[in-house]
Amino acid sequence: MPLKVLFCGTPAFGLPTLELLLEKPDFSVTAVLTQPDRPKGRGQGAVQSPIKQAALKAGVPVHQPETLRSAEAMELVAAIQPDVSVVIAYGQIIPRNMLEIPRFGWINLHGSLLPKYRGAAPVQRAILAGERRTGLSIMRIDAGLDTGPILAQSEVEIGGDETAAQLLTRVSALGAPLMVDALRKLERGEITPKAQNNAEATPAPPLKKEEGLINWQEPADAIYNRIRAFDPWPGAYTRFRGSVCHVWGRPGKHPTKPHSAECGAIVQDEKKLLVACSERTWLEIDFLRLEGRKRVAAAEFANGARLTSNDRFAS
Repeated sequence: MPLKVLFCGTPAFGLPTLELLLEKPDFSVTAVLTQPDRPKGRGQGAVQSPIKQAALKAGVPVHQPETLRSAEAMELVAAIQPDVSVVIAYGQIIPRNMLEIPRFGWINLHGSLLPKYRGAAPVQRAILAGERRTGLSIMRIDAGLDTGPILAQSEVEIGGDETAAQLLTRVSALGAPLMVDALRKLERGEITPKAQNNAEATPAPPLKKEEGLINWQEPADAIYNRIRAFDPWPGAYTRFRGSVCHVWGRPGKHPTKPHSAECGAIVQDEKKLLVACSERTWLEIDFLRLEGRKRVAAAEFANGARLTSNDRFAS
């Protein structure tokens, strides 16, 4: 008999795993839980989550409770009676009284090598910290926040220029076969869950918009990590002539002048646009977008702004 699966997820991060489970004959995705449709865009029309769209296309029943803490949600999950619940970026905490319903538990795919980077933004926090490696963890959910026992892990290298959006896409694809393999081994009794070492835990809280603000007193490498980590949201930004200005760039160097500029100073060198950072480093700007305008290349921005020697980016 196929393993009866309740899939819980919302953003595209869970799509590769859902699609792989739907393909495999030894799994039966009986139902999907996803967040309610949310207003989005200029018209603020209700938008279905990527997981809902994929489930409906596959003919899988979709349920969208506002909260799992209600009696109705409890009755719903109890009625589905899954063998296992797969949870990937669902966006809701699983209540303690639901944890025992599936016989194999609630199994989560997490984008880090737990216990490192527990929380909602493990991929972004790893890039922000300048990590060169991260990974994936398959974990059985317990009453804590990403504290449950580990069923499987896989290490992933972070590319030196890789953004959070790019790494999330790659990690989500790598997670699908890891999840399928772990579920099969779990059903066969071939996995011994391994408790996490809580003393080694580090937090990965949700991103806040204000964290995108660039501090030009940091070295260029740290600023570049912020640009990569917060792409696409909230983006890395600064202030230029009183307006918010989003910035894309990378560490660079001035080919002719020693670094003696004040942090945040904007320096033009031929076709390059450079910003002075701490530790005598430079950030070379690729693109910029002033608030309310389109994104433009650095050269176009410099020409349009008619930069002077007194112009600065403010933190």
